Amino acid sequence: MKDTQHNKRSERHQRIIAYVAEHGSATAAELAELTEKSAMTIHRDIDELAGRGFLRRFHGGVSAQATSAFESSSEFRMQQNSAAKDALARKALELIEPGMSVMLDDSTTVFALARILAEVQPLTVVSNFRPIADLFVDIDEIQLFMIGGRYSRSHNSFISPASLTGLDNYAVDFTFHSSSAMDTTRTYHQEQSIIEMKQAMLDCGTRTVLLMDSSKVGKTSLHRFAELSEFSDVILTSDVSEEFIAQIRDITTVHVAEL
Repeated sequence: MKDTQHNKRSERHQRIIAYVAEHGSATAAELAELTEKSAMTIHRDIDELAGRGFLRRFHGGVSAQATSAFESSSEFRMQQNSAAKDALARKALELIEPGMSVMLDDSTTVFALARILAEVQPLTVVSNFRPIADLFVDIDEIQLFMIGGRYSRSHNSFISPASLTGLDNYAVDFTFHSSSAMDTTRTYHQEQSIIEMKQAMLDCGTRTVLLMDSSKVGKTSLHRFAELSEFSDVILTSDVSEEFIAQIRDITTVHVAEL
């Protein structure tokens, strides 16, 4: 009986997350109508999902949209800007040759690259993003290393202080990253724990590559992640302004992914 109740609650939570992800935000009344549950049950669901980082509560409802201090869940981010992510991934793939080792962060932008990595084999892949394990677990020509520590359900990845990850044991040809925002000098992210993981990964690469679409350009978030000078290469989508691209060419090598 308990298992049945748990499964029903999990299914209801998935419906709520999917609805808010599709619409951007929702009121408790909308979610009660969607699930045919009482307002009290929905408020308990909202409390749990907000506490786990899947949704952000605001006066009058909940949202899945990111803010300068809140990152959307990986499930929501997977559905955003897919064409831009695919273009960035294709451009990034041009840098990779068979036999190389690559480290991939837990961004959904970099996951778009992971989905096409099997086109270049053999490879060694290192990551803390759980869906990447699902991609490569049955591919013999890709040697897979999973890193991290505590599992974060909202990010669907393993995150720990750098000293506990074992990242200082790795030296790879490329590290691939994305983040929430960038300006002409640095990158930003909403969560300090995610930044610490990304910074530890940066130290592992001979070349460090940043993938960013135009929705993240010219913006900031709560915490500073890394200076642009720390990236050997930056890949931007072609809808980023020529003025912005010109400003950062003196700092790093810029590649443009055509949309």
